[in-house]
Amino acid sequence: MTSEYSIKKSNAHYKEAVKRLPLGVSSNYRSWGPDETLYVSHGKGGRLWDIDGNEYVDYRMGYGPGILGYADDRVDQAARDGMSVGGPTALSTEREHAVAQRIAGMVDSVDMVRFANSGTEAVMAGLRLARSFTGRSRHIMIEGGYHGLSDGVLWEMHHEQDEKGEITLEVQSEGRGVPTLLRTLFETVPLNDSDKIEQVLRTQGNDIAVVLIEVILGNAGGIVSEPGYLKRLRSLCDEYGVVLMVDEVKTGFRVARGGVQELMGVEADICTFAKAMGNGYPISAVAGKREIMSTIGPGGSAQGGTYAAHPVSLAAAEKTLEILDETDALEQIVGYGTKMQEGISQILSARGVEHAWSGHPSMSGVFFAESAPRNYRDWASSDYELYEALAARLIQSGILVEPDSREPFFVSSAHDDSCLNETMEKFERSLGLVLDERAEGK
Repeated sequence: MTSEYSIKKSNAHYKEAVKRLPLGVSSNYRSWGPDETLYVSHGKGGRLWDIDGNEYVDYRMGYGPGILGYADDRVDQAARDGMSVGGPTALSTEREHAVAQRIAGMVDSVDMVRFANSGTEAVMAGLRLARSFTGRSRHIMIEGGYHGLSDGVLWEMHHEQDEKGEITLEVQSEGRGVPTLLRTLFETVPLNDSDKIEQVLRTQGNDIAVVLIEVILGNAGGIVSEPGYLKRLRSLCDEYGVVLMVDEVKTGFRVARGGVQELMGVEADICTFAKAMGNGYPISAVAGKREIMSTIGPGGSAQGGTYAAHPVSLAAAEKTLEILDETDALEQIVGYGTKMQEGISQILSARGVEHAWSGHPSMSGVFFAESAPRNYRDWASSDYELYEALAARLIQSGILVEPDSREPFFVSSAHDDSCLNETMEKFERSLGLVLDERAEGK
């Protein structure tokens, strides 16, 4: 820890918060332990301040929602206008159709839309819809994919590496309380292995309702699906009557106006959106083909919620999507993300550090390996311990990244040259400290 960096107030608050809040927080992923957990004062643009007054250039951006930056004046004003409705009324507003129309105009695969509050809710609704439509019960997930905190998808790949460097993966529930019976309802397959998908469908296709995939693995450093793999996946789903469900909770409206489906040339039957959709206001959507979406309702699939399409969040989403669709915000993000990658690569190469980037300039991961990973097993073989040591130094220097290498760097349109210059300066300094420590065997 550098001498000028202190989080004494955060440490003190943790000791009080942990008495009333498990782990001192409201989401497991916000807890970094008693000595590292941060508590936020406020954010603006591409920067964030903690309660100790430390200022950070932020590349977490709330795990992706802040696509226009924190406290965007245009979106916040729209949200205030949405308050005039008076809150949720257990009835609908005209704006729901307007936002659904915008989404359908941006994403080619979308005919119809239903709104919810979080990515978890949207994925739950999408899986239920796919099971209802097909009359089947099981699903396929991709190793390293993340689809929220509902029991049916709350499973992770535990990895171990033997003395020879061989990686073994084991499917485990993410924490206790997830019924073991649910493990019988899904299969996991490696990304970019269409033969494995075909094998599962050939032997179990009559029971498989849906293939659930993040085309860019948002919780595995942005590992990317290959075009040939996606084309074959689409064909296999058609052949076996299986719904292709693309989870765009992180990629939606971020990597392209039409999301990852536009970027990678794949068309889903069902897709889910959240995160960047409302620039931080809580809103999500499950969307897709008319023949599937129209089965929501009596005799079909249930979907709803008291706070679904909340007037404030819906107004924020309307303005956010308008900005993303009609301005050059996404082009700005790509430009910044590309410069960030190039600058960091120059620093790493100058020190002889082998590395590769994966993902998209708006949400990319750096891997300390010879080449970018093709699947989760490749991430497990990379030098993620170097990343973890570097991340700790970066945070202490005022560059806020996720301590876990599986979370990408998220870029917003509010990141500017001052953010970039500061990032390069502090990255170079932090890398030097970490490499010196390694050389000394610390």
